[in-house]
Amino acid sequence: MELVSGETIDELIQAQTHIWDHMFYFIKSMSLKCAVQLGISDAINSHGKPMTLSELVSALSVHPTKTQHLYRLMRLLIHSGFFALQKVADDHSQEGYFLTPASRLLLKDNPFGSSPLITLVLDPILTEPYNCMSTWFQNDDPSAFVTAFGETMWEKSSRESGFNRLLNASMGGDSSLIGKAVIIKCKEVFEGLNSLVDVAGGTGNMAKAIADAFPDLKCTVFDQPHVVADLQGSKNLNFLGGDMFKAVPPADAILLKWTLHDWRDEECVKILKNCKEALVTRNDKQGGKVIIIDMVVGDQDDDDKFTETKLLFDIEGMSCLVGKQRNEKEWANLFFSAGFSKYKINPVLGPRALIEVYP
Repeated sequence: MELVSGETIDELIQAQTHIWDHMFYFIKSMSLKCAVQLGISDAINSHGKPMTLSELVSALSVHPTKTQHLYRLMRLLIHSGFFALQKVADDHSQEGYFLTPASRLLLKDNPFGSSPLITLVLDPILTEPYNCMSTWFQNDDPSAFVTAFGETMWEKSSRESGFNRLLNASMGGDSSLIGKAVIIKCKEVFEGLNSLVDVAGGTGNMAKAIADAFPDLKCTVFDQPHVVADLQGSKNLNFLGGDMFKAVPPADAILLKWTLHDWRDEECVKILKNCKEALVTRNDKQGGKVIIIDMVVGDQDDDDKFTETKLLFDIEGMSCLVGKQRNEKEWANLFFSAGFSKYKINPVLGPRALIEVYP
């Protein structure tokens, strides 16, 4: 019996192409990493106008024999939306590369830059767990990271200063960007507060954005002692070392930015209970709340244009940590299990939402 007919051959070819596309997704990631390592965005930006291939080769000190190879790399990066082409002003026979909004986030001096996060996520330390994923599914290790290295990511970061710096730097650019976005899109969330604690706030970029926007708001960045040991506060911002699983400093509001997705439900409930206790100790006025910035996976994925982003982050959390991206029901279960009475989700931060949770 003929297994392939004229009616099915196109479907098979499409299916094969679909497999190829996904099989080679890693090439898109590694090409982006190469662009960051070569400093392509910075070279084009410094040029000040569309940059021809030969000019880019010269600026990057690319070996002349690799000129056409760089052209092929740029062709893929253009297709992926990181760069664009236009005619060169003084020579319309040539085209030059220029930056897109995405490649501007690759500039080294961009305070909202994504290069550190790209470097972290595509570092061999965080890619190796994926080689162990099938093995992990068949053992009882908490994550594929543990299967790969015999310790958790947090244990590794506390032992290896270079990896810890990479981890903190990767969060810094994102915190600067999302901090600015929150002030622009959700500024009312912080109005009327006298004090705020940014739990697991890292190097403090998120808290700095809030502190700058609200000079009378006392902001505290609360993180592990080795994270904040060498950080200096200023004006209405200070740093405090501690353990969020033991206690959280009291404040009008507690901020958890991109934190809870790293942890299991039981650990999240523990953190949230400590946050609630920190609010309960403030008896002088009403209105205390926990502010969460994290992803909410939609139940109707077809209507969510950020679904793939959220699902990819979910697998990253599963493989390298022990957490997950949650849907609204899962978030609500955490809040109510921790003793909170109500919450409000404001999905205005792209793939992430700002969630206000009230005692």
